[in-house]
Amino acid sequence: MAIDESRTFLPVRIAVLTVSDTRGLAEDRSGDTLIERLTTAGHVLADRAIERDDVDTIVTRLRRWIADPEVDVVITTGGTGVTGRDVTPEAIEQVAEKMIPGFGELFRWLSYAKIGTSTVQSRACACVAGGTYVFALPGSTGAVKDGWDGILREQLDSRHRPCNFVELMPRLLER
Repeated sequence: MAIDESRTFLPVRIAVLTVSDTRGLAEDRSGDTLIERLTTAGHVLADRAIERDDVDTIVTRLRRWIADPEVDVVITTGGTGVTGRDVTPEAIEQVAEKMIPGFGELFRWLSYAKIGTSTVQSRACACVAGGTYVFALPGSTGAVKDGWDGILREQLDSRHRPCNFVELMPRLLER
């Protein structure tokens, strides 16, 4: 489990969606944290948006990015809790072709080391839709750091061994 420096790094085009009824760009610390990490890693910010906690609004944004050939990956932050307004997982289920259950499981395992049993309140999840990866992280900066640093940084690096999400991208639309 390491980076194979003999392999070529392939930058991924990533769109970042913050789901919030209360934050604008000026207050979006989790989105800023995610963008700083993905660009530092050498990836490309394809787009950024903030949408309110509304399933239809989130689905519309996700479908737009999934259909865009300039977006390889969508990472959302926020709306993954258990309150009535937390609807990001429901939106993702509406666009998903294949769920990636291990993402949420691994996220909660990593998060447990930091916040203990409170991690059960997270519904972090991931899927593939239209050849695009979609990852949903909780809205805190700590959760974004856990998700990026602990999972996505390696899995979105084409040099990561023994395998990574990037090497599967050309095959995501196979039938």
